[in-house]
Amino acid sequence: MIEVLRKIWRFAGAEQRNIKKSIFWGFFYAIFYMFQVSAIYFIVLALTGESDGSHTALTAFILITASIIGRAVINRFTQLWQTHAGYFMVADRRIAIGDKMKRIPMGYFNDKSLGEITGVTTTVLDVVEMMGPVVLVGILGGLMNSVVFVLCIFIFDWRIGLISLVGMILYLLITSAMEKKSAQVTPHRQKAEARLVETILEQIQGMGIIKSFHLTGKGDQRVREALEDSRKSNLAIERLFTPYTIAQELTLHLFSVLIMGAAAFFYLHGSMTLADALMTIIISFTVFSQIQSAGSSMSGLRVVGSSIDHADQLNKIPEMDLQGRQIQPQDHTIAFRHVDFSYDRKPILQDISFDIPDKTTTAVIGPSGSGKSTMCSLISRFWDTDSGTITIGGTDVKEYTLESLMDQISMVFQKVYLFADTIENNIKFGQPNASHEEVVSAAKKACCHEFIESLPDGYATKIGEGGATLSGGEKQRISIARAILKDAPIIIFDEATANVDPENEDKLQKAMEELMKNKTILMIAHRLKTVQKADQILVLDHGRIIQQGSHQELMAEPGLYQDFLNVRRQASSWKL
Repeated sequence: MIEVLRKIWRFAGAEQRNIKKSIFWGFFYAIFYMFQVSAIYFIVLALTGESDGSHTALTAFILITASIIGRAVINRFTQLWQTHAGYFMVADRRIAIGDKMKRIPMGYFNDKSLGEITGVTTTVLDVVEMMGPVVLVGILGGLMNSVVFVLCIFIFDWRIGLISLVGMILYLLITSAMEKKSAQVTPHRQKAEARLVETILEQIQGMGIIKSFHLTGKGDQRVREALEDSRKSNLAIERLFTPYTIAQELTLHLFSVLIMGAAAFFYLHGSMTLADALMTIIISFTVFSQIQSAGSSMSGLRVVGSSIDHADQLNKIPEMDLQGRQIQPQDHTIAFRHVDFSYDRKPILQDISFDIPDKTTTAVIGPSGSGKSTMCSLISRFWDTDSGTITIGGTDVKEYTLESLMDQISMVFQKVYLFADTIENNIKFGQPNASHEEVVSAAKKACCHEFIESLPDGYATKIGEGGATLSGGEKQRISIARAILKDAPIIIFDEATANVDPENEDKLQKAMEELMKNKTILMIAHRLKTVQKADQILVLDHGRIIQQGSHQELMAEPGLYQDFLNVRRQASSWKL
């Protein structure tokens, strides 16, 4: 139990100060609670004729008023501190996870389902947010308040105090046994909850495929299995806790009865006054309320601890070394030297060496799976090389900070992702401080100004997540506008014109040519018109550069490039 409490305390981080305040003022809550008990005692004294009625009534009124006001004020602030701690300590962890995702190799996202990360950042951390501070404050505050209450009872009557203390110790032993037993099932519950989020997310993302193959109601077997697993794990916890909960309740009720019986016994044998006996009977109903509150919190202790362990698994994901320097190169020549790269043990690039001189264009062609996109990703450090070096301006990319490296590069992907925000904010993503006029200028160069203006709210139009409300060509043009606005010295095109409609292809080609002026360009392209204008062309096959040169040079030698030209010419001459 102590180790789990420490775990929650460490997880709280900067929010420890709010938890400390909540626990500290919880002590005064217990004091004000004792005011209420004292008020009742004065009333009992008056009713039994053992004190002056008018004086006692006034004292009781003052005590009960102070108790109500004091507890109300303290409870308000302690609840605010607990809520603040729960929200912000989890918010900080979610931000930290988001930052970490930027520093891990992209290969992680190929090997692991995004559902695992989604499950941790939602369901798993929700448990910590809702229960973490409550459990910590509930246990520590409850134990502290119980100690205060028992000490007061010992002052009142040591015999009743001793019975209360034994009851509390027995209750805590049962609770501790339950907490240890729960370690067997709570980790499985957290995994089941995360898996449920993962499968539901996958189901939603693949709904189009499910419908197209008429698998509605049949293709959701994994979701059904995840739901069943979640049901079983939750029921297993309830079944585990039930006997212990019953034992806890029986223990507290038994000792409450023992306290009543002791009061009657002591009164009948003359060792306790009537007022004290009546007060003891009243105390028997409230003496275990604070320890019961602590015990209730302990039932969730292992769940919170398991959730923190699950979230901490993300900390073990290896990061790329990003302890670089802030570098602003004067020259933007890109150089590969004997670069090897593999996905796990599968070789993708082998002994790649070439130069892209500053402010020149290099086109890369090759069959699917030859390593073209991987080559582009290595420049921006989406992955790190197995061996060899990649330099920009003569400096290894590993020596740059992530920020200074990405300041040099704009990337236009074949698969475009747009955020659920306005079109203007999506274009400004690479240059947040850009003015509206600069956004419009970039959109015009990317041939998307006209279709944006035709939308109901123009540049203020909000688009769905991933750009779901736009066509493929529209999304691609917005992504090119984004790159134009960023105006980085290096531009990487990964088949940027693949989804552009024929009506706008010529306009977009001109916009790209305008963007490419005085830039260092690496482009993956299959369009002959694009490739033949490059300063040099790299031909990749099975992870190796098999041909390299200008369009004129490669056109004159037999090989894959000649085959590429022939296929493109045949395609362009085909008519309906």
